[in-house]
Amino acid sequence: MQLPSVLLENAVTEFAKLPGIGKKTALRLVLHLLKKDENEVNLFSETIVKMRANIKFCNRCHNISDGDICSICSNSMRKQNIICVVETIRDVIAIESTQQFNGTYHVLGGIISPLDGIGPEQLNIESLITRIKTEQTEEVIFALSPNIQGDTTIYYIQKQLNDNSCKMSTIARGIAFGGELEYADEMTLAGSLQNRIPVKQYVKV
Repeated sequence: MQLPSVLLENAVTEFAKLPGIGKKTALRLVLHLLKKDENEVNLFSETIVKMRANIKFCNRCHNISDGDICSICSNSMRKQNIICVVETIRDVIAIESTQQFNGTYHVLGGIISPLDGIGPEQLNIESLITRIKTEQTEEVIFALSPNIQGDTTIYYIQKQLNDNSCKMSTIARGIAFGGELEYADEMTLAGSLQNRIPVKQYVKV
């Protein structure tokens, strides 16, 4: 793509680094910004810089937060003794959009995948175990993508909590095996949460 300006080309190159953005879409976005008032563009760029510099991760659940504790963990109206274990922050957003869950979350930051070099020590599993053992946790809901890596992660955590009395369940198979949680529609995801099943019936070794 031949562009008439090096500055324009550099901007297009940076936008094209974003996921799902090709060169043509990047060019369209950059040209759109060129049409906007300079103050609006400055506000846009300042917002991105401020977000990247100041955003935090919750000390308790590892969700994104403006402070040390996220708005979900600090909400007294939510059931603090129920933990929904998810792979990524995108999964928290997906479940929250269903408006069917009123507990808390724990973001693992991934799932166990030996082929990709991801073991338990690379994930937020130890802090989850500590939470369950030190807080009065009544139920742990595993809302991980239904694939081999997700099952392995559930099994590993279950074994670490073998002597713990809290209930452990997983979202129902409304989410197809091998699918990605973040791409499930809201009705399917809500149904899976409501019809969750005990982990012992789900993970069979």
